[in-house]
Amino acid sequence: MGISPAEDEAMVRAIALAARGLGTTSPNPVVGCVILDEEGIQVGEGFHAYAGGPHAEIVALAQAGDRARGGTAVVTLEPCNHTGRTGPCTKALVGAGITRVVAAVADPDPVGAGGARALRDAGVDVTLGVRRAEASAGNAAWLMAVRRRRPYLAWKLAATLDGRSTAADGTSMWITSEESRTDVHRLRSTVDAVIAGVGTVLADDPRLTVRNLRDGTLAIRQPLRVIVDSHGRTPADARVWDNAAPTWVATAAEVGSTVDGQVDLTKLLSVLYERGVRAALLEGGPTLAGSFLQAGLVDRVIAYLAPKLLGGGAAALGPAGVGTLADAVELEITDVTRVGPDLRVDAVPVAREA
Repeated sequence: MGISPAEDEAMVRAIALAARGLGTTSPNPVVGCVILDEEGIQVGEGFHAYAGGPHAEIVALAQAGDRARGGTAVVTLEPCNHTGRTGPCTKALVGAGITRVVAAVADPDPVGAGGARALRDAGVDVTLGVRRAEASAGNAAWLMAVRRRRPYLAWKLAATLDGRSTAADGTSMWITSEESRTDVHRLRSTVDAVIAGVGTVLADDPRLTVRNLRDGTLAIRQPLRVIVDSHGRTPADARVWDNAAPTWVATAAEVGSTVDGQVDLTKLLSVLYERGVRAALLEGGPTLAGSFLQAGLVDRVIAYLAPKLLGGGAAALGPAGVGTLADAVELEITDVTRVGPDLRVDAVPVAREA
């Protein structure tokens, strides 16, 4: 069965609603839902706002009330069919009298999957795959994390146009503009963890929190600060130990180490996944960034490029296991945006053919 213009319009709205949950729902996905009555009129909508809270379908059904009976639920992710901190959405939809469900993406998590089958068994008409690509893009971090059992990792870097992250004398504040730094705080607000190396802590003593740069006000929700510190060198008075956000100093002894005694980054991400982290932002220096890239663990690159030239100083990226041009990490640029005087370039690594 095809979809109606009203259902397609409702899916566009549901995808926009889902985005409101970015940064607050982990380890759950972001989900949006719109309820249409029998005439195809929107009578309820909702999104999943936080883990443990009502799912998008429940919020939308509550708003629709009796008008949901005989209607259609348009949702960005296949409704769940399990009982966790909340009950199964499939049962709520059937109980509300919904006769049709239009979903964008099938649930890849075996814990919550099976919703479409349960709905069909209850006599509900189900259509999957409507605007799948758009809904998947909005939920990319969670979908990729669940499929691979490790967090989706974005690497953020700030550099001059000639690729320098510091000047020859070591100064780096500020390479990019206040507008770019504000955008980074917005970016931090969408992830569950911010990762940096001990070298960054020793050099810059960053806070790694989400805050308003104009008045210093901290955001209500703060991501976990993860310091990759193989040998436990993080100073006791470092600002990452303040009470503004939770902090984990990940040592080789605690996580596990590679042959050279450094933190095993693959194991680190596995541990973070088990802790509920589905999306993480790498803000470490060039050495740590190179190590993550060499391990094939970077899923997205976000580069803030300032219209400046230094001609010396540290490069934004350290050794990444590339010895010749043929081995370069190839990227596909997905977006280029002007941020104040700077450019923000978004890109994803291109998968190599086997």
